[in-house]
Amino acid sequence: MKSKTSLFVAGTMLANGLLISQLAHAATVEFWTAQTQTDRLQNIELLASTFEALNDGVTVKVVAVDENEMATQMAAAVAAGTTPQLIEVNSEIIMALGEEGVVDTKTHQGVIKDIGKNRFHKGALTTLTSPSGEYYGLPYHGWIQGIWYRKDWFDEKGLAAPNTWENIETAAKALTDKANNQYGILVGTKQDSYTEQVFTQLALSNNAAEFDAKGNLVFNSPATLETIKYYKELAKYNPPGPQNWRARDYYLQGKMGMFFYSTYIMDDLALAEVAKGSLSSENFKELSGGTFDPELVKNTEFAPIITHKSAASYGTLSGLVALKAKSAEDTKATKDFIEFMYDPASYITFLHMAPGGMNPMLKGIAEDPAFLEDPNGVFKLYGADKMKQIVSGFDNLRSFSVVEGKTFPASGAIFAKSVIPRMIYSVTIEGKDPQAALDDAETEMKAIMGE
Repeated sequence: MKSKTSLFVAGTMLANGLLISQLAHAATVEFWTAQTQTDRLQNIELLASTFEALNDGVTVKVVAVDENEMATQMAAAVAAGTTPQLIEVNSEIIMALGEEGVVDTKTHQGVIKDIGKNRFHKGALTTLTSPSGEYYGLPYHGWIQGIWYRKDWFDEKGLAAPNTWENIETAAKALTDKANNQYGILVGTKQDSYTEQVFTQLALSNNAAEFDAKGNLVFNSPATLETIKYYKELAKYNPPGPQNWRARDYYLQGKMGMFFYSTYIMDDLALAEVAKGSLSSENFKELSGGTFDPELVKNTEFAPIITHKSAASYGTLSGLVALKAKSAEDTKATKDFIEFMYDPASYITFLHMAPGGMNPMLKGIAEDPAFLEDPNGVFKLYGADKMKQIVSGFDNLRSFSVVEGKTFPASGAIFAKSVIPRMIYSVTIEGKDPQAALDDAETEMKAIMGE
């Protein structure tokens, strides 16, 4: 398997004339990755071995670091002066490292120039951009959230795509038939992360925010209040009781017109063996327990961007970050290895480790015939046009925790305390006044920040 995979990647690169020039001197690239699963780590090591075979004198040392330990280990490495040359890590850590001044922004700029800035999805690149316009990291993969919806149901009722507040509410009302256990939408109302994710995307589309660029808490605003009231209206078309990730189950059962979910749902919609848990009457006692619908992917569309006062998508991304190296040889080797990892053959090999969970940050990759041939046969069922639509969400990627290139760690602490989901629960389930709930949430946020 090692030989076959390596030869495939190397052969593809050679055929495309992309053989990286050999370095004159020995160099080392120590690469820390958050991919700790055995199969994923093996794939990355195969890519590293291929790069070594194409570059005499270069050693790539792959080091797996648990995602939850990455920040701590990086902090220790920075303090000790033993940082690796390259890491693959989430955007929050990338921005924090950038603010510490330990990343090699010149290498990032060089890679972007070589690949082409317009090849990167705009929102993904903006997420990793400093206030001064430097690139703290390079977007590599991520997932995107949006509204998955029954296009056939929408067409039957002449409904527009659910990409605006007005369209979403209109469709939710039109597709709800509670007497027949059918619901137009599901928005999270439990005190959990699903509720926070749904609310955040709607809030960002209304230009609501937790912090301004100076770090001031601005959550208690007319924009946030308007979003809470709108959210309460949407919840009227929910199934009864507090709701969360079970939106997936309702949709697979043919009882839901649209729902918020990330691209991690893609294999559930496409593969019977993955969907079976949602189709079990044991797990879904209020419904009859249906059978897998092989036409579901065909009849499903995705709206990754929601627009009200502005366009917003929600998701997460991980990037490649070059750290300042001790030698010019190591710096060049690191840059060459990064560009190798973005070459389509290497890139697709990496992304296929988690179809739906790892989506490309370069335009055109999602439509590449090789990308569509993922090991599980998921992407081929969606097709190039739908894949292009799905990843387009990365053009408008936004976050509460990053504002104009500045990060606010307090946002993570607020998330950890479930302040927003508890606020939504109090309004949608307990009937609390939206302004009173918002006031209480602000008080909690200030307490977390030590104010």
